[in-house]
Amino acid sequence: MRLKNKVALVTGAGRGIGRGIAEVFALEGADVAVNYVEEQQKAEDVAGFVRAQGRRSVTVNADVSDRMEVQAMLDKVWSDLGPVDFLVNNAGIETIVPFLDLTDDQWTRLTDINQRGAWLCSQIFCRRVLQVGRKGAIVNIGSIQAGKVLPGRTHYAPTKLALEALTRNMSAEVTPAGIRVNCVHPGLIDTPMTEWVMKNPELLPGILSQISVGRAGSPREIGSVVAFLCSDEASYLTGQAIFVDGGWVGK
Repeated sequence: MRLKNKVALVTGAGRGIGRGIAEVFALEGADVAVNYVEEQQKAEDVAGFVRAQGRRSVTVNADVSDRMEVQAMLDKVWSDLGPVDFLVNNAGIETIVPFLDLTDDQWTRLTDINQRGAWLCSQIFCRRVLQVGRKGAIVNIGSIQAGKVLPGRTHYAPTKLALEALTRNMSAEVTPAGIRVNCVHPGLIDTPMTEWVMKNPELLPGILSQISVGRAGSPREIGSVVAFLCSDEASYLTGQAIFVDGGWVGK
């Protein structure tokens, strides 16, 4: 197991890609803190899966755009599970709004969660890790929309592309001190967020025809890449953004 006896904090881990990441981490031997904002029972279900693998888990409610809540979250995880080795900034929201109809509030709320949240969680994590002289790894979860234009996402896509710059710049500053930082851009992944696509017989075939492997991915396929990036096998890999999209961007 590549992550045996390590501790990971995965934001937005109650469902979808976050859940897949948390499950793979547990299967790879890590203890996992499951962050959520709503749907506590789903977060508890993920924690139950982690414990069923013989690992420890806690659920923690926190809005990643709120500094006080993020600080309290890290304090709780550190207290309950021990020093945190890995942070996965997965929490995010997506809305589809035509550019000309986009409101100030819609722009602000989405960028606060998707972009500011990743910066905030990372800063608090890095300060704590470096303060006690430990090392670690961060993985930011972006989106296919960092490299592919889809209508109605003029507020969403910039937040995901921004994670590439955040990744590179954080890496330049904290990797010399022992914290590697990378970014994963998932393609079409079969999750509750993409259910409206997966169940649309008129829309889905056209999208799949653009994907080289000809299918949607699974949350655990993203989790496997994230686990690799956190493991010692990726010890010489930092500041990178990787598309895990079945060949959608490149086709």
